[in-house]
Amino acid sequence: MPIKVGDRLPPDVKFRVMGPDGPAWKTTDEIFKGKKVVLFAVPGAFTPTCNNNHLPGFLKNADAIKAKGVDTIAVTGVNDVFVFDAWKKATGAGGKIEFLADGNGDFAKALEMTMDGSGGGLGTRSKRYAILVEDGVVKKLNIEEAPGKVELSGADNLLRQL
Repeated sequence: MPIKVGDRLPPDVKFRVMGPDGPAWKTTDEIFKGKKVVLFAVPGAFTPTCNNNHLPGFLKNADAIKAKGVDTIAVTGVNDVFVFDAWKKATGAGGKIEFLADGNGDFAKALEMTMDGSGGGLGTRSKRYAILVEDGVVKKLNIEEAPGKVELSGADNLLRQL
C-alpha cells in the first residue's frame, strides 16, 4: 500500500548526495529524524515540468517555507547523484534545497510511489508528489495524478498547508 498521512518513513533507505569529497550516502533517518522536512519528488531532473515548473516554485518559496518552521527542503527523484548535482548547479538551488538522488528507486519503491515511464524511454521513475514530514512521520501528502502537472505537489499549495 502506498505511503499515507500518519505513516513513518522507512528509517534506513539510502540516498546518494554530492559531498565535498564526492558522492556519499545519507539515510532517511539522517535526513528526517528530529526535523521538519518538506520533500518533493520529481520524475526526472532536467525534464520540462520538473525543471521549469516544480523545482522553481520551491526555490522561489524557500524562505517562506522555512519561515513556517521547516528545517529542510529537499527534492528526490530516480536519477543518479551526478545528474542531481548538475541539476542543483544549473538551477542555483544549492544551499536552499537538498538534492537526494534515488538512483535505484529504493526510496520510491519503499513508499510505493513509482511510475512506469518506459513509454517515454525513462524506465521506472518516481511519481510527482510533495510531503511534509515531522520526525519521520508523514503529516501532509500531495500526489499528482498526472506526471506533467504541478498543482497539488507545487510549492504554493504546500505553503498554504503549513
